[in-house]
Amino acid sequence: MREIIIEDMDEQSSCESHYERRAQYYETDQMGIIHHSNYIRWFEEARLNFMEEIGFPYSKVEDLGIIIPVLAVNCQYKTMVHYNDIVDIYTKITKFTGVKMTIEYRVIDQATGELRCTGESSHAFLNKDYKPVRMRREYPDLYEIFMSHVAAE
Repeated sequence: MREIIIEDMDEQSSCESHYERRAQYYETDQMGIIHHSNYIRWFEEARLNFMEEIGFPYSKVEDLGIIIPVLAVNCQYKTMVHYNDIVDIYTKITKFTGVKMTIEYRVIDQATGELRCTGESSHAFLNKDYKPVRMRREYPDLYEIFMSHVAAE
């Protein structure tokens, strides 16, 4: 069964980021569809784009001595993406504790509005010694930026 998502931008959360991605030929498998592993890479591209949009690109985070490793990632494949398809990837923070963060993704075919996949990734905020960073206490300005972009459920 195919899920169709009708996008109404008036109803989109201001906390949700949009990233446009064209599927490349080198990302396809022998069947001519995008290999499943590439969706995780697309999530990362969309996540980095989101951080730039909120005014705190990953390079700025690293300059502060913070790293944001992936703790877990999952992807539910709905329908296939083919070479040269353009997809819209919607990204939003669904949980942020100041030490950990969860991000949700939706990949939608731009031409048809068809939902291609959904996913989620969880992350921790660590210093360069791999110790947890307590954003609220150690980086209150950055904490407020992330908190202001957590999507309401």
